[in-house]
Amino acid sequence: MGRTSILATRPLTDGRIMARRCKMNAAAAPIARDPAISRLGVAWVLLCLALAAHVTDEALTGFLAVYNPTVLALRTRLGFWPMPTFTFREWLTGLVAGVLVLLALSPFVFRGSRWIRPLFYFFALLMITNGLGHTVGTIFGRTVSSLRFARPMPGFYSSPLLLAASVYALIQLRRTRQPRTADPQYR
Repeated sequence: MGRTSILATRPLTDGRIMARRCKMNAAAAPIARDPAISRLGVAWVLLCLALAAHVTDEALTGFLAVYNPTVLALRTRLGFWPMPTFTFREWLTGLVAGVLVLLALSPFVFRGSRWIRPLFYFFALLMITNGLGHTVGTIFGRTVSSLRFARPMPGFYSSPLLLAASVYALIQLRRTRQPRTADPQYR
């Protein structure tokens, strides 16, 4: 392997900068970023930002006034419904915290970490379902037969953004997937 000479700098305590030449193996040189993985990271950040815009839309248009009665109606009709009801503060705090956690995972997506891919697929598919739910709710003007609301449904305005970011994310996930090997031992 060839050796590369680089200039290393480090700050000194008195504010001056010390520079020195050092030798480095070419194999230890920084790896160039794969543009496809960078686009995947951008897709993750865009989906997180679309979710943040969607949460803002829901908060400003009174989403809980539709969500909580829907959950209560489904519990009454079915006897059990796994979704909780929320106060505005706990709902908004939970969603803001969730968006921040998702954004904090961005470096793993930009590195191309394999473990985050299933989470990314789930996130994108969940957001497609969310966006479609708001669109269908707007079309029908209700969530359950006993709960009608003025159209559009709260959260509808940001639904196209959520859908577009989710589809873009799925496209980038597909483009960056690892090809399956033909070797039978890996099947």
